[in-house]
Amino acid sequence: ALRTGGLIIFSSFGPDTLKELRESWKSADDSVHVHAFIDMHDLGDALMHSGFENPVMETEYFALTYRDVYGLMGDLKQLGAKNVTSGRRRSLTGKGRMEKMIAAYEKSRYEGKLPATYQVIYGHAWKRSVSVSAETGGTLAKIPLSSIGRRRPRGV
Repeated sequence: ALRTGGLIIFSSFGPDTLKELRESWKSADDSVHVHAFIDMHDLGDALMHSGFENPVMETEYFALTYRDVYGLMGDLKQLGAKNVTSGRRRSLTGKGRMEKMIAAYEKSRYEGKLPATYQVIYGHAWKRSVSVSAETGGTLAKIPLSSIGRRRPRGV
């Protein structure tokens, strides 16, 4: 959808996002509770393999603080954040697991507040005019859909 020479600009969360919550859940059970976001280096590599050139990536950290874990979980729910990972539990979280997670999260309390780290990745790259195929090392021809004729069924 981006023409040759076009610029893509994006932002995404990085792997350190919600690291305190992720680590706290690890003390409660072996299930995945927090999405594992892609590292900026891997995003840059994916851009290169997808027909972009000269990717520039930058990362920035933000820390929001909360009185308790329920404040963080309420904000995540308000944002519409959901756990859709394949390793998630398919059952309700019991009181015991929740208490273990909260006790672990409390260890990160600093100056009376619980931190929630967000790593934001900013990036941009330009669409290449010719792509190199990773499998063959050759170039790929790009044919616009508008130049491909549509076959009509016989007798119509």
